[in-house]
Amino acid sequence: MFDVSVQELKQKIDTKEDFLLLDIREPFEYDICRLPGAKLIPMGEIPRRLNELDDKREMIIYCHAGVRSARVVYWLKQNGFDNAKNLSGGIDAWSCLIDPSVPRY
Repeated sequence: MFDVSVQELKQKIDTKEDFLLLDIREPFEYDICRLPGAKLIPMGEIPRRLNELDDKREMIIYCHAGVRSARVVYWLKQNGFDNAKNLSGGIDAWSCLIDPSVPRY
């Protein structure tokens, strides 16, 4: 399964599981809102910044609605990152279903 729901992510955060939360949005989006502990690497920078990622560690990748992050997960899996997962619905779903204090845009 390549997708993680926002409820599953919340549980992982609450139980302090070890994973990388990767935000692949643009810096201006990150400035509007972000999930705590997320590392920002914009989508277009992923190929040249692969050395910053651990191919053995679980990664949950998110964007605004889950479309861009799904593409990144697919690309990462083709490049040996078998533990990459997409946050279904992105930060927008997080705001709607988990934490309404996170601004929507």
